[in-house]
Amino acid sequence: MRTNPKNQSSSRIVIRRRQPESTKRRLLQAAFREIHRSGFRAADVDSILESAGVTKGALYHHYQSKTGLGYAVVDQVLRDWILDRWLRPIVEAEDPVQALIDLLHWAARHSNIESLALGCPLNNLAQEMSAKDNGFRSRLVSIYSAWRSGIQIALEESKDRGQIRSDVDCVAAAALIVAAWEGSIGLSKTDLRPETVEACRRGLQTYLMTLRP
Repeated sequence: MRTNPKNQSSSRIVIRRRQPESTKRRLLQAAFREIHRSGFRAADVDSILESAGVTKGALYHHYQSKTGLGYAVVDQVLRDWILDRWLRPIVEAEDPVQALIDLLHWAARHSNIESLALGCPLNNLAQEMSAKDNGFRSRLVSIYSAWRSGIQIALEESKDRGQIRSDVDCVAAAALIVAAWEGSIGLSKTDLRPETVEACRRGLQTYLMTLRP
């Protein structure tokens, strides 16, 4: 019995389903890495596409421009990267001040020349793009505000539990903590010395201990 050629041919047809969400995730992660390494304006689209394993057509199917891709990186990758790493451990802790101290120790221990050279992706973009593009600026302001207000609320709850002094200005303390840590990363990016990170950590820890009753 001979096989029907039409049936034989059709049996070899492979249906390839599009995976738009997977494509977007790969694009965003690749763009985040490239922007962190090179900055937004110097970020190379072809390098992003190669790293993500997608075509230029796929990029412009999801995002109208390189700027649109940059906005999406800030909204969907950078925001979570900052808040998950630098805020969540604090707001989920029973003692936010101790959680902050532990987080600073962790960051100092994991500092090396490569990580220092990259700097903080949030601070990098703030320095590069805030004065150039209001779309970037407003998004970066939102992340900084969420970070500061999250620490502020955690400190206020800590004050209610008697873990810090009743006269602590939690708004000012949260702003200082974020500014001091971002500044320490910027300073360390310039001199590429882990010792600088450690010195900044000690200074910030000393300040945090003054919040105790």
